[in-house]
This record gives sequence, C-alpha cells and structure tokens, in this order.
Amino acid sequence: MDIKRTVLWVIFSFSLLMLWDNYNRYTGQDSIFFGNAGKKEQAAATAAGNDAPPAAAANTDVPTASAPAANSAIPGAQAPAKSELVTITTDLIKADIDTVGGEIRRLELLQHKENEHSDKNVVLFDATPPRTYLGQTGLTGGEYPNHRSLFKVVPGARELGDKDQVQLVMEAEQQGVKLVKTYTFTRNDYKIDIKHDIVNNTNAPISPSVYLQLVRDGGKLAESMFYSTFTGPAVYTNEEKFQKVTFDSIEKGKDEHIKKANDGWIAMVQHYFVSAFVPKTDEPREFFTRKLATDLYAVGTVIPVGSVAPGETKSLDATLFSGPQESKRLDAVAPGFDLVKDYGWLTIIARPIFWAMEHIHAILGNWGWTIIVLTILIKLIFFPLSAASYRSMAKMKLVTPKMTEIRTRYKDEPQKMNAAMMELYKKEKINPLGGCMPILIQIPVFISLYWVLLASVEMRNAPWLWIADLAAPDTLFGAYNIFGFHLTIGILPILMAISMFVQTRLNPTPPDPVQAKIMLWMPIIFSLMFFFFPAGLVLYWVVNNVLSIAQQWTITRKMGVKT
Repeated sequence: MDIKRTVLWVIFSFSLLMLWDNYNRYTGQDSIFFGNAGKKEQAAATAAGNDAPPAAAANTDVPTASAPAANSAIPGAQAPAKSELVTITTDLIKADIDTVGGEIRRLELLQHKENEHSDKNVVLFDATPPRTYLGQTGLTGGEYPNHRSLFKVVPGARELGDKDQVQLVMEAEQQGVKLVKTYTFTRNDYKIDIKHDIVNNTNAPISPSVYLQLVRDGGKLAESMFYSTFTGPAVYTNEEKFQKVTFDSIEKGKDEHIKKANDGWIAMVQHYFVSAFVPKTDEPREFFTRKLATDLYAVGTVIPVGSVAPGETKSLDATLFSGPQESKRLDAVAPGFDLVKDYGWLTIIARPIFWAMEHIHAILGNWGWTIIVLTILIKLIFFPLSAASYRSMAKMKLVTPKMTEIRTRYKDEPQKMNAAMMELYKKEKINPLGGCMPILIQIPVFISLYWVLLASVEMRNAPWLWIADLAAPDTLFGAYNIFGFHLTIGILPILMAISMFVQTRLNPTPPDPVQAKIMLWMPIIFSLMFFFFPAGLVLYWVVNNVLSIAQQWTITRKMGVKT
C-alpha cells in the first residue's frame, strides 16, 4: 500500500529503460522504441566511413509541381561552364553563393562558436564532406533556369560596410525565359530576402512555378547519449500547423504531412538552429519531402506564378531564415515559426516559463543567476503542495517502526498485512497518496523546465561563475576518456549526488531491507547521468534539491520527527 514508493519505482524503472534506449541509439544499436534510427544517426555522425555523397549539388534533381520525384528528368539541364562562389558578409553571417543555380553552399554564423573552447564559428549550410546542407531555388514546369543553370553575377558590393543592406543580383536565361534572383542581406538579421523575377522573352505565354527547397544529409550534430533532440524537415500551414518529418520516415516512404495549402513554409530543424524558406504570398502551393540519394533528403515547396505573357515580368518573393532559434527573432519570421523551438509535448507550460526567464534575464543579465531565481520562484509557487507532501512523509516516517512490525508479523499473509496497514493508516490519519499527489502535480512543470533549458539556444556558450557554457556539461575538474566515453567531471553533478543522498535520508526508510539498499544507490545511479547533462539543467536540479531539503528538514523537525 506504499503508493509513493510504487510511483518512485515506476519512475526509476522508466528512467533506466530510457537510458538503455538512448545508449543503444548512441552506440548504433537498434532503438527499443524507434527502430534502427540510432544506426543511421551514428553513421551520419561519424566522419570516417560516412556514406553521405560528396557535395555535388549539381546532381540534385529539380522538383516538379504535383510530382517532385527524385528521379524526375531535369528540364533543360546543362553542364555549367564555370562555377564560382560569391561571398556576402554581414555583421551576423557569411554566405557563399554559387554561380551555378544561385545555390547557397555555405552559411557561417559569425556570432556563434562551435563550443566554448573553439575558435570556429557554427556553419549551417555546408558542402564539405561528410556534411551536405544546401539552399536551392529555381523555376520548374518547363525548360527554365533552375539550381543547375549557370547564372551571371551583376557587379556590386559584397559587404555591408556602413550600409544597412547589401544585395546580390544574379541572372540566368534559358530558352527565352529569364530568371533574376535578388538576395537582400540586412544588418542584425538572419533573414535573407530572395526575389525571383521571371521575364518571358518568348513569343508565347508560359506558366512556370518557383520551387524553394532545402537539401540535407541525415546526420545529427554530436550530442549526449542521455538526451536526444529532433533533427529533420518540418512543414507548417495554418490548417495542419507544425508537422515534423523524420529522415527515417522519408527513407521508408512513410513521410506523412500536408501536401497542398494556400499558405505555409518549410524548414530544416536541428538542435538550437533552423533554416526555413518562407514565401511572402498566400497563393496555392505544394509541399514535398523526398530522398535524393543515399543519406540525402530534401524538403521544399512549389508555388505556381500563373501565366506570364510574352514580354511580361512576374515576381515571387520569399525569405530564407538561417540562424539560431532565438525566440525574439523567431517571432518576427512567420506565423507559427516559434514552433521550431521544440519544447516537447508540454509547450503550453514551457512557453510561459521561458517568457519568465527572459524577463528575469533582462534584469540580472546572466542566464545562470536567471535559472537560480526562476527555480526559487517555482519553488515558492509550489510551496503549499510541497509542504503537504513533506508533512505526509514525516507522518510516514513516524509510523515506520509500526509498519515494519506489521510486515514482520504478517510476512506470509499478504491479505492480513494489507488490512493491518489500512487500519494503521486510518488510526494515524495518514493518506498513502498524501506524499505522492503533490509530487505528481509538479512533474509537468519540472519536465517543461527541463525542455526549456535543453532547447534554448540562449543558454549556449552562456557563462556562469566557473562554467563557460551552461548548455555543455560542467568541466571544472577536466574531461576524460573512460571506456570509450567522453566524460567530463564537474562539481555540479557531485553536488547533485550529495543533495539526492540527503533527500533519501530525509524520506521514510522502506521496511524492506532490499528496497532500502536500492534507495540508497539511486542517487549514485542517477547522478552518473548528470555528468553528461548540460550544466544549466544540473544547476536547476541542484538548487531545487537544496530548497527541497531545507523545506523538508524544517517541516520534519517541527513535527517532532528525528532527522
């Protein structure tokens, strides 16, 4: 009848199951829940032997309206005579755009380092094996310029200088149809405006469509084996909202998402960063995801521009966002774009939590102190519930000797034991669920805060005291390679283990000796995980545990229970 211990056992068992599943996926074994996705992620994350194709974007097919098949013929494809890269530099990004197709082959984020110890910037679009990540646009529906056509570059500035904008204009003509691409880069912005001007220099009307697509290999960035974040395509429409598509589902031909709509955008999402094409029109369009080659996938949209008469010019504008998932920037891109920041299934709770964190950070100016203050505020909000839980546990601790005596007396008679336990609870006015329900009510908030801290790029490379990066493990005592694992040793996980041990000693001791020993080992087992967790998450748990210990110790002492 000890419901609280039953709940703890369920949580403990499920945690071990999830740890084992993540370990399998990390080491390339079959996942218990997700098939063989772990093998693909491990293979993609390993540079040696990676079978992602070389960065030969010219071999990628042009999508066609209603049938964006990977093996479709390429209308009017021609081998480029010369390929050159044009580099545009702003205060935030450095982009390399190929004269073949006007394809974005490299995009470097100048304000984001790979990690706290690196002098290299984060690179999103990339064409350096084993990485393949490209942004492509062009015309489809006939022998028109596409991302395999050779473009002529119009002379102009290549850096912002003292201006707020810099433009790159590229032109290509094929069979009398001219496409002019104008890229507009703006100061302090990760958005790139792309204008497509379609000029009909033929003697007959044409009906082309503009396609916007992102091409990427299926490999994840390196992350801990104890947590996993989504990497892959996404489609958003007002009708179906945000739909994530896994590379594995594309591989199996089971990629389910909306195919046609009058609005929406497409994206390629990864931990902390996102790239997306957002058309600036509410015209009918098609969405597609497809496999292009071994470990190479595409997500895109095809938008008809209607009939273009001879001598007429029609335009279609779009925005390419490629940068960090900073909440303030996401809100300004498109409706629903903030959903690329994945807070899990408790988004409705996570968003207000991050909103509170932003306001606290605006005052304190440091994300570490923000986490501490937020933890204190949450603890104050749940103070009455926690107090009720700790009072119930204190009562349980008072009657533990009586419970042990009942278990010993009726160890061979379970029914009599349960009846005696219920009589003891009734006599002592103890609710077996009293210590359990308040904890269960708080769990959704704790899970939401976990995802907020895990998903927020604002924590990335954010320092606090001795910690250089709150989004990375605490490395105060160095990093070591143990049995093939990269283990960092820091003080926060050690404090976490101590706090969990103290909490265990404050809780009622299980009458069963075996359970009692396991409960003592649980802090050590759980604390091992925290050596791999981001320091910001561990900081939250340490502060929360310290506050819980103080509250539980005070309540237990007031009730006359020996601590």
